[in-house]
Amino acid sequence: MSLNKPYQKIPGTTIFDAEMSRLGYHLNQFCMSLMKAENRARFKADERAYLDTWDMTEEQKQSVLARDYNRMMATGGNIYFLAKIFSCDGLSFQFAAATMTGMSQPEYAQMMLTGGRPPKGNTYEGVQ
Repeated sequence: MSLNKPYQKIPGTTIFDAEMSRLGYHLNQFCMSLMKAENRARFKADERAYLDTWDMTEEQKQSVLARDYNRMMATGGNIYFLAKIFSCDGLSFQFAAATMTGMSQPEYAQMMLTGGRPPKGNTYEGVQ
């Protein structure tokens, strides 16, 4: 039974709640495994084979292989766990956030330095 979730009406926003936590449990456990050097080495040696050792959905595995962080979040990934993947790739949090917004890293950095995204279009549906 799903609870009333008014935050679902914020365009482009994925909220990591209890339901998403259950959905992404194995994806997030995989991410946490990358904290160990030997697991990072196994993952980098054969990403698909390492992913297949985890009880993730095929969509989750494909999103990891594609480094599609938005899709990972939509399938239950928590951004702080997903950080282990882009860190494993030698990328910064800022770089990953930029890819999730469709911006280059310099564009994203400038947007954040000038106050972030404007509220218009980024609030609850029906609010101006």
